[in-house]
Amino acid sequence: MAKLAQNFAKYMIYARMQSKGVVERPDVIGAIFGQTEGLLGNELDLRDLQQTGRVGRIEVNVKTNKGKSFAEIIIPSSLDASETSLIAASLETIDKVGPCDAEVEVTKVDDVRNQKRRYVMDRAKEILHAMMDSTGMPDSQRMADMIKEAVRTWEVGNYNGLACGPEIEANEEIIVVEGRADVINLLKNGIRNVIAIEGSKIPQPVIDLTRKKTTTAFLDGDRGGDLDLKKLMDIADIDFVARADAGKEVEELTKKEIYKALREKIPANQVGEKRQQPAPVAQEEAAPEELDENSSKFLTRLLEDLVGTRAAYLVDQDQQIMTKMPLSELSEMINDFAGVYAIAIDGKISQPLVDLAKKRGVGIVAGMGFKERVDAGHVKVFVMEQQESA
Repeated sequence: MAKLAQNFAKYMIYARMQSKGVVERPDVIGAIFGQTEGLLGNELDLRDLQQTGRVGRIEVNVKTNKGKSFAEIIIPSSLDASETSLIAASLETIDKVGPCDAEVEVTKVDDVRNQKRRYVMDRAKEILHAMMDSTGMPDSQRMADMIKEAVRTWEVGNYNGLACGPEIEANEEIIVVEGRADVINLLKNGIRNVIAIEGSKIPQPVIDLTRKKTTTAFLDGDRGGDLDLKKLMDIADIDFVARADAGKEVEELTKKEIYKALREKIPANQVGEKRQQPAPVAQEEAAPEELDENSSKFLTRLLEDLVGTRAAYLVDQDQQIMTKMPLSELSEMINDFAGVYAIAIDGKISQPLVDLAKKRGVGIVAGMGFKERVDAGHVKVFVMEQQESA
């Protein structure tokens, strides 16, 4: 980068002169002082401004070519913007340099402070580059994790000494988890109405909250989660129960796993029934193996396509998709379609869904698994879990 202008200067005036004859540097400087004298009054006289240090040394570079002279003029100024503009404009009134006619044109006026800012930015980049070369820089994933961790730690609140999300008091629904790490993981994934019990004993503030708000217990998929659930069910007012997959803890779940577990929460009053009903028996009784291989592959493709969409497909007898709709609107929108042969959903099959299929004369219901023991009757039930285990 070129050397910065004189320290006092705030602006640099750049002008170009062309004469119709040969002139020298003293001729140009003499014309500048002589032909602008008195033009702007005594306060903006160039000689006085230079003597007081408000205008710097005028630089003139003259070149001659084919009997004509050309000059580059540079004038540093510490005046304000409007006064500097007047000085610059006065240069264009010069019409004679030495014995020759001439023209002067101001090409630009630079703010030296911008030049200094650019220098600072460029130099900062060089310094940072040197730091990266010498000390190494964390990769993008590590930097992202550091930022997320800082935000998560900042968002963790305190409710009577318990780790919680910022919306634990404002929200009408709350999620109870086991520890602070569970709270942090849910906050990271956008769930802010969460509170931890943080210990083997259920704290009284949590018990009080469960009596005032709709409460979901979201617990680890291990024996510790079973014990915490039993204690919560005994002394707190739990409305729903969600569990991490077997062997997993809430703090290590991905975003998809968290929302899947919360979507599949069950009413607390069904928890005991679910424990007493082995899932494999329910599946064997509910899903007779009456589908041929072609139908099974077709339904598997549909279910794979639906994963994560919370939607449902209606299919006709020829295995043509009739429509795709939100799962929440299935019970109403199915009435608008005739000849539905199969229903495929992104969710677990429940008895109400099977009853709807019976009522509408649907032959097959396909889902990700079973929510409960179902009485399928004449309806064929197909689940992805069975296909994967086959």
